[in-house]
Amino acid sequence: TLPGLLELAGESPATRRLYGLDAPESMTRQYAESCLKARRLVERGVRFVEVTMPVYPGDPNSWDAHGNLRKNHEANALAVDRPIAALLRDLKGRGLLDSTLVVFTGEFGRTPFAQGADGRDHNPFGFTMWLAGGGVKGGVTHGETDEWGYKVVKHKVEIHDLHATMLHILGVDHKKLTVR
Repeated sequence: TLPGLLELAGESPATRRLYGLDAPESMTRQYAESCLKARRLVERGVRFVEVTMPVYPGDPNSWDAHGNLRKNHEANALAVDRPIAALLRDLKGRGLLDSTLVVFTGEFGRTPFAQGADGRDHNPFGFTMWLAGGGVKGGVTHGETDEWGYKVVKHKVEIHDLHATMLHILGVDHKKLTVR
């Protein structure tokens, strides 16, 4: 039932520590709750779960750091690193990672040069994302940007190819979804 799914008080102290549910940083706690709820949904057979970054009070664009880049990204990394590592470890420990595709990405990369005094603009020419579980071979990197991290120079992946790969992992033939 949904109320039982969302009630986290009964989680063991070890799970609470693993995810960071009792972390002093409120953003870590919020993201930890989302990751733990995602694991619970996967356990119950939900086929698609999206976990998004919580919004900072007064700063709805924390990852979209056109300003305050260092402050925002340090806080964001602190908020997501522990919970996402816990989610991966927990899924693996429960035998769910092999059948669960985890995609970690943003909307764009960031330019390797400053925007204004302390920000970076969107970079549609190259960015980093990662996949885990779902049969994806671990430890593999694909593609390369130039020495500045600005443009793809090797093994560029178009978004439709990424989508086709994700659909394949999920057992869907992307060609059957193509409309010309």
